[in-house]
Amino acid sequence: MNAVPAASVASTDSTASNSAQRTDFESRMRTLLAWHFDPDTGSPFWLGKRAGLGFDPVADIRSAADLVRFPDVSDELRTVPVRDLVPRGLAGREFRVHESGGTTGAPARIVSGEGRLPMLRWARERLLAAGLPPAGDWLCLAPSGPHVVGADVLRHAAMGGGLCHTVDLDPRWVKRAVAQGRKDLAEEYVQHLLDQAENVLATQHIEVLSSTPPLLESLCGRPALLERVRRQVRAVIWSGTSASAETLRQLDEVFLPEARLIGVYGNTLMGLAPQRPPAPGDSHACVFETHPHTTLVQPVDESGAVVPYGQRGRVRLHLVSEEMLLPNVLERDTAVRVPPAPGGGQDGLADLAPYRAADGQDLIEGVY
Repeated sequence: MNAVPAASVASTDSTASNSAQRTDFESRMRTLLAWHFDPDTGSPFWLGKRAGLGFDPVADIRSAADLVRFPDVSDELRTVPVRDLVPRGLAGREFRVHESGGTTGAPARIVSGEGRLPMLRWARERLLAAGLPPAGDWLCLAPSGPHVVGADVLRHAAMGGGLCHTVDLDPRWVKRAVAQGRKDLAEEYVQHLLDQAENVLATQHIEVLSSTPPLLESLCGRPALLERVRRQVRAVIWSGTSASAETLRQLDEVFLPEARLIGVYGNTLMGLAPQRPPAPGDSHACVFETHPHTTLVQPVDESGAVVPYGQRGRVRLHLVSEEMLLPNVLERDTAVRVPPAPGGGQDGLADLAPYRAADGQDLIEGVY
């Protein structure tokens, strides 16, 4: 079996400058493009596309800016046989199939194996810096099933020696009910989820709660459940949907002042972008930063140009790892571009919001 390229091994040196981080990403990118387009190591999916790209992905892609030459293949992930996504160089490794939430249509599918662990370890260090307890049991009030968030939360809990409790949550059912105008049914389902959470919190000692802003808001509307959370939970991690600055302020200062409120931006395709420590001059309470060695996320305008700092743009993703290659993907979100923190790192992302297409069609976030 061919070895995974050495450039794919993640480092967590947070002192490197922004330019060094970008150079490091691009160096790994070039090594991994050679990996993905080598007949011995690449996936059938990308090897089958090479002849039709109109350029040589190994010789012609030299910088991160060149990645926009690739087509956005995210729609194809809704129907592609997932075995075609597994790189031949990783044949025989353990892989899981994960699906997106289906916010923009049929769910997209990816494969994920142990190559995700370096990103999770890096994210854990960021979460610890933001106030995550180093140990303790978790409650994941978020989707599991085919969704990667459930698997990630289980691993985060295990990294601290903790156990993770979960609930039965199908976010697509909620989105379907909302789309049909059956908000009463969606609310009934939310209460069913909170009933499950209350049972766990009444019988188990939970120190970390991982959930979504809509579910946290609903939780705050149930006084007995809120009191249980306030008595024992030391950190609340929110992710999965957008949240206004006022919602975050209310959660942090009014409803959950005893717990550390920590944000994580991410999805099935891009991975995790945890909240970074506050930096001097930050005008946003929550700024997200992506894994510097595999993920480059940029807010762009309608022409595809990266927006200036302080401006909002649609999120464009480049993911380059040994397991998955997903360049030039336009996401369902918009974000404000924030300068890197002093000392280096990736650009930050703030004030995430759903993207509204030119036709004005709204995306349904539901509870995830």
